[in-house]
Amino acid sequence: MHETEQFSLAGIGLLEDMTPAELEKIEKGCRWKHYAAQEQIIDRLSDTQDVCFIVQGSVRVVNYSLSGREVTLDDLDAGSHFGELAALDGEPRSASIMALTECLIAFLPPELFLDTLRNHQQLALKVMTHLASIVRASNERIMDLSTLGANNRVHAELLRQARIHMTDDNTAVIHPIPVHGDIASRVSTTRETVARVMNDLARKDIVDRQKETLVISDVESLQQMVDEVRGE
Repeated sequence: MHETEQFSLAGIGLLEDMTPAELEKIEKGCRWKHYAAQEQIIDRLSDTQDVCFIVQGSVRVVNYSLSGREVTLDDLDAGSHFGELAALDGEPRSASIMALTECLIAFLPPELFLDTLRNHQQLALKVMTHLASIVRASNERIMDLSTLGANNRVHAELLRQARIHMTDDNTAVIHPIPVHGDIASRVSTTRETVARVMNDLARKDIVDRQKETLVISDVESLQQMVDEVRGE
């Protein structure tokens, strides 16, 4: 991990409405650091409060149980951001962040982040909308963990990923193939359960493994399976 020269934040979604001069001011206020794959970027409960922009690479948002089991909350790609909760309320970090690939991260001090929010209504609205989406996703996840069986939770996670990677009205192509351990971590089950569910879906011609991609060829059927157990 090392300090770098100045880079651009032009690809960060949260900042896309900023003028070049405004963006340059934010860039000059950032610290820039490279991380290797699997290197920890933020530790849960640490007292850092910077807002972080993913300039290059991808990261994973995780928490850990008392036994040390990893619980995956989300994966974020270049152009995304994280860390705004601590900047807003001054509390310790709510999750750990790990680099999935080599990453370049820009760290914006909380004072500059809050000052920018005060002076840019559109940016503040984007932050609120983003936080609202996190709350909705968390509520859905809590309900799934509380009410669905392990097999059904795997179905729900595959459906969530399918919605992000739709290629037409009823087909999704996920690349690379989701690792069984990653899915298990997201839905609080075992790799063996994930493997069993995937094999069952393959027999029903709902999913198909093709080299490095997972094709969900019947998203509608997967949706129906999830809706039935959710009572929707």
